[in-house]
Amino acid sequence: MSQIAINTSQNVNINFNIAGVGERVLAFAIDLLIKVAYIIFIFYLFFNILDLGYLLDGLDQWSIIAVYSILLFPTAIYPVVLESLMEGQTPGKKAMKIRVVKIDGYQAGFGDYMIRWIFRIIDTSFLGVVGLISMVVSKNNQRLGDIASGTAVISLKNNINISHTILEHIKEDYIPTFPQVIALSDNDMRIIKDNYTKALRVDDRQIINKLSDKIKSILKLEIDPTKMTERQFIGVVIKDYNYYTGKEI
Repeated sequence: MSQIAINTSQNVNINFNIAGVGERVLAFAIDLLIKVAYIIFIFYLFFNILDLGYLLDGLDQWSIIAVYSILLFPTAIYPVVLESLMEGQTPGKKAMKIRVVKIDGYQAGFGDYMIRWIFRIIDTSFLGVVGLISMVVSKNNQRLGDIASGTAVISLKNNINISHTILEHIKEDYIPTFPQVIALSDNDMRIIKDNYTKALRVDDRQIINKLSDKIKSILKLEIDPTKMTERQFIGVVIKDYNYYTGKEI
């Protein structure tokens, strides 16, 4: 499975697995089934339960098209609305554990999802052949909408264990030291732990020192070097974050 390196706003590269074409097609199929189910329901509700079909009697062709367009409008905006609300996912993408992300590391916004949605008209033309060809030939399995918006679709099906997450073993009688850690986000802590773990693996003291200094500057902390080493400090910060956010296991 190919990977993409995304540079985060903290100037840290993180590798993600690119979602495969098959995964994206299946996600699209699931979303399509949901939209078809909505269409069947809304027409059954309109014509059978509410018996409003008589409203179309006597209307000209354009008026009838307008009524149908209003009824089907939710299916048209389905992708852009749900990706915006679900942070890059739709029910289909969530089921397949894939997500839309920005390649530059920033959080994708409504404008990015809108661009993807607009280009969907081209990508799905000729029974989706255009989009499929684009995903196959592009480096990061990007359809035209992804290329235009600077996004990619990544897989969340990574085999991870506790050492790869922000979770940390904490004893029941653990006493935290730095309540300021609650100012950090899950993403901040994930980056801190990931880089700390890598630095420990190769004994990179320079990275550990830089990481420690960065944490201190963000949290505005002053640590007495005679009481706590840089490594001990970072370890305590990780445990404290898990303690205060209730992520201990």
